Amino acid sequence: MSGRYSNEVRPDGQKEGGSMRIGIIGAGRVGCSLGKYFRLKGAHLVGYYDASAEASKEAAEFTQTDYFETLEQLVRESEILFITTPDTWIVPVWEEIKELSLTNQIICHCSGALSSDSFSGSDDMGVSCCSVHPMLPFSNKFSSYEQLNKAFFTVEGQPRAVEVISRLLEAFGNEVCRIDGACKPKYHAAASILSNHVIAVLDTGYRLLEECGFSREEAVCATAELVRRNVENVLEKGCEEALTGPIERMDTGTVQKHLDCLSSEDAGLYRVLGSRLVDLAEKKHPGQDYDEMRLIMERK
Repeated sequence: MSGRYSNEVRPDGQKEGGSMRIGIIGAGRVGCSLGKYFRLKGAHLVGYYDASAEASKEAAEFTQTDYFETLEQLVRESEILFITTPDTWIVPVWEEIKELSLTNQIICHCSGALSSDSFSGSDDMGVSCCSVHPMLPFSNKFSSYEQLNKAFFTVEGQPRAVEVISRLLEAFGNEVCRIDGACKPKYHAAASILSNHVIAVLDTGYRLLEECGFSREEAVCATAELVRRNVENVLEKGCEEALTGPIERMDTGTVQKHLDCLSSEDAGLYRVLGSRLVDLAEKKHPGQDYDEMRLIMERK
């Protein structure tokens, strides 16, 4: 161990399960954010290992814990291991870990798309494994932890690991949902659509306003309340009740004008999204005939 800090004095408010020694493999945005959050909640975080020694040292300083020069050292000091590397490194890290001495440890990775099946051979090793994923965009290595109080976590895997990690997070005040590992790819696709794909839609709208003479800054500022209120309406009322606009009110003339002025690529996106809006409109207004609007969306 080569760290500058120790956990002999920890923050007040130690939570159930937090007395177990936690080690983090991977000192990127997720690793730093979770580590800082765990420390603030009083968990016993021993520190970090990363292929980059500088990243380990930086994470350790940020969380006032230790950094480890070898993976073996961190594994030996930890009762719970969080693998917070990119997805492509999870299996290679596990293959290295499984060659070490593991007894009654809990090992989890933080991939949204991969399940606990990534831990092949764990059933016969005396360890318990799971995947745990926070529904939160980690955009900044040193500030995203501030949002983790409100984060919703999903957990799946072997019973003991799921139970311990769930209790740990619930003790911190987080909501936890246990899901089927087979659903992880679809679950992560949903999270990506709700997070990343929404950004692509917003960027398209801003770009079209730029083509109308707005600067990007002006476009963002002018539509801020429109975007914000739409999201708030969805969260408060649901998608169907939040729906407004020309598709809902069957204004085929306006919708056709939209399509006529757009490039083929933007019109394709408009049609794909518009078809989903037609579905919502039909649910909201079951007596309304939307066949003509649907035909416009399907027309190439």
